[in-house]
Amino acid sequence: MISLPFRNPAFRQPPRAAPEDPGARSGGRRKTATLFLAGDVMTGRGIDQILPHPGDPRLFEGYLSSATDYVGLAESANGPIAKPVDFAYVWGDALEELARYRPDRRIINLETAVTRSDDAEPKGINYRMNPANLPVLTAAAIDCCVLANNHVLDWGRAGLLETLTSLDAAGLRTAGAGRTLREAAAPALLPLAGGGRVIVVALGSASSGIPRWWGAKAREPGINLLPDLSPGTVAELAESVRAAKRPGDIVVASIHWGGNWGYEIPRAQIDFAHGLIEQAGVDIVHGHSSHHPKAIEVHRGRLVLYGCGDLLNDYEGIGGYEAYRGDLTLMYLPTIETSTGALVGLTLVPLRIRNFQLHRADGEDAAWLSAMLNREGRRFATGVRTAADGSLRLVWG
Repeated sequence: MISLPFRNPAFRQPPRAAPEDPGARSGGRRKTATLFLAGDVMTGRGIDQILPHPGDPRLFEGYLSSATDYVGLAESANGPIAKPVDFAYVWGDALEELARYRPDRRIINLETAVTRSDDAEPKGINYRMNPANLPVLTAAAIDCCVLANNHVLDWGRAGLLETLTSLDAAGLRTAGAGRTLREAAAPALLPLAGGGRVIVVALGSASSGIPRWWGAKAREPGINLLPDLSPGTVAELAESVRAAKRPGDIVVASIHWGGNWGYEIPRAQIDFAHGLIEQAGVDIVHGHSSHHPKAIEVHRGRLVLYGCGDLLNDYEGIGGYEAYRGDLTLMYLPTIETSTGALVGLTLVPLRIRNFQLHRADGEDAAWLSAMLNREGRRFATGVRTAADGSLRLVWG
């Protein structure tokens, strides 16, 4: 049962945005806002071990028994890491890109518990970061952490409760998990300068590996779990989102769905994304769970990111999926016209993870990402072109 504690004038379809026109944030003919959206940010396990306050490294995996072993794998692949690193280290070149583009709000899918709990869920892979290492997120001025994913309860409900308390104490907004169903379903409301808000509605699908018993209940903590991707669920969400949305607001539906590897996009995901846009007035569908970027669509002037890929992880030195180039990642910087919710433009910054740090992708790696996005976007009539600064710009027909 989806329950969002939040009606809006009837949704109207905006005119199609011109891909080449980035608009103007203020003082121009239209007011826009630029967001920074990221896929999975996995600062637990190995990354936690190189930060100033590493937590207990014990793991309960069949693969490795200590989080420090993941550091060793990364060092064997790309050389030594001078531990401990400072809190800004993992962001690397991404910090300069954030300073360049100055997004109005910054939203990530935080795919780790932030806890000292030892109550490991028997699920094979358990991510946690020491709460003392939370400055790793504030170092990048993150505004909102989406928590409706398959790792936030890796260390039990006690771990989730500590995660919520720790993020709140650090001044970070959350969406998608809570102490009750009402809290888990509540959107994050991020004010925009000059009026309007970014409304972040976070949803988790069991297709991403979320155990169904993780769903929040009336008086039990958990995540905002989707029952399915049916038209009925769309209609229920539409009623709640329309009740919350006001003129000038941008609604982001952040959804953890699907498997980790592969470019296939199920018809059910496409229909669900289209339904959220057409019926609920959602302006951006922010999909994640895949460990690599997937196709991008623009539907009725609205942006659909079916899979953003990991932004940060500790997978260096682990083989098996090299064809997907999981070491390559993207920063997503959409610019939205606030009066209509229309997509004005999307900048993508290609990066590569090396030594648990984000580096600008070189020309060959950026070209690989460009070719992949053009290939996978063909079914949606989208592609990218390379800008003079090395970033990629979405084009759509």
